[in-house]
Amino acid sequence: MMNCNAMRCRSLRENRTPGTIVLNMLLAAASLFVNGFGVYLTIQANIGAGPWDVLNLGLAKTLGILYGTASIAVSCTILLIDIAMGEPIGIAMFIDAVVVGKAVDFFNWLGLVPPRQSLAAGIPVMILGLFIMAYTQYTYMIASLGCGPRDTLLVGLAKRLKRLPIGAVSVGLLSLATLTGWLLGGPVGVGTLICAFATGPIMQLSFRTVRFDATSVRHQRLTDSIRVFAARK
Repeated sequence: MMNCNAMRCRSLRENRTPGTIVLNMLLAAASLFVNGFGVYLTIQANIGAGPWDVLNLGLAKTLGILYGTASIAVSCTILLIDIAMGEPIGIAMFIDAVVVGKAVDFFNWLGLVPPRQSLAAGIPVMILGLFIMAYTQYTYMIASLGCGPRDTLLVGLAKRLKRLPIGAVSVGLLSLATLTGWLLGGPVGVGTLICAFATGPIMQLSFRTVRFDATSVRHQRLTDSIRVFAARK
């Protein structure tokens, strides 16, 4: 397997040309599409959705819209907040805002995995979904074109709430998303707790197996990507 540092350097070098930025955009889009399958599995586990999905599903139920449409609305709202806070924005953040939600809609349409009917059947499906999400987060991040809107929001809030550790900020943010989603009719259950507390360790384990250090990635800002395309005209 290619060393992570070498892969990261290659990704950064590729983002210096329009062609390689496009290739990395395709990598990010493909990763996020498969990530959507992971999200779909956590929902089909039918034991309570993850915090952000409780919000997305509650919004979808209340407004009578598709999950993906609700997800895009939430993601774009968060993206606007990120921009207002002056946080770094990358091309992949816009891809993230659209692809994951619509991928979930696509897999719902296919009906590949029926909702599980028991806790014992739901937990393995939930865990599998979280592992898929973790590994596709890795392939998404090595494109170096921006973190997800929610991760950027967390970092932005942590910078401004300096007296609070980032873990406390994360708990507060996830709690707010869960509470709002629950009030809108989103599904809260054991799976919500599994997502809240197991996502981080599963991601850490997955990154370790591919020798990936997420903090070493320097994501290209949208303005820099635009400059690369403009320089070739």
